[in-house]
Amino acid sequence: MAAAEHPRSIRSFVTRAGRITAAQQRALEVLWPKYGVEFSARPLELAGLFGRAGPCTLEIGFGNGENLLALALSHPERNFLGVEVHRPGVGRLLLGLEAKALTNVRVLCHDAVEVLAQQIEPRSLDEILILFPDPWPKKRHHKRRLIQRPFAQALAGALVPDGTLRLATDWQPYAQHMLETLAAVAGLVNVAPGGGFVARPAGRSPTRFERRGQRLGHEVWDLAFRRVVS
Repeated sequence: MAAAEHPRSIRSFVTRAGRITAAQQRALEVLWPKYGVEFSARPLELAGLFGRAGPCTLEIGFGNGENLLALALSHPERNFLGVEVHRPGVGRLLLGLEAKALTNVRVLCHDAVEVLAQQIEPRSLDEILILFPDPWPKKRHHKRRLIQRPFAQALAGALVPDGTLRLATDWQPYAQHMLETLAAVAGLVNVAPGGGFVARPAGRSPTRFERRGQRLGHEVWDLAFRRVVS
């Protein structure tokens, strides 16, 4: 049981050095003060962070930021918070935000488990997106999967009533694991008829991981759960 509780010695990601371009490095140095949010143990005050009240979407593990950037462009009335641990992807998103002169996105470069536990107030998010998280396919690595019972409960607690949690993966065993884990969380209701998977949202931009899966012929499984309060 200990592995399922996400002990902090076990993380759902491995920080890779990766290749960061000169432009991405400059973005991290110059644009971070404008868009970045430092991790701290204090909850964020979202209206103050964005300079306005409004519905807020959190994307966990945004990769290179393609989907987050497209959503922010399409929905200027909404606020968007992105969490990603890999610096090249963060730098790329910062460059995109500056190029499009967007003001409705803020970015954290930190472990999403800790961000959710310490910086996100209960019932403060209208939507949470987790798209193509690492499936950790080998059995001995399953303990590293992001979607575990305690984290799923934290996701539910962060949503406003009628808020939505959306996930996607191209790894069928992980899709089934997520479905079963989330179905067991009090306060979350599967919006799919019959309690299965949903159709791919039309507004989701294909991520690098999704495009790679498509090239390999992988099927994609989408899930959507709604927060209910009794």
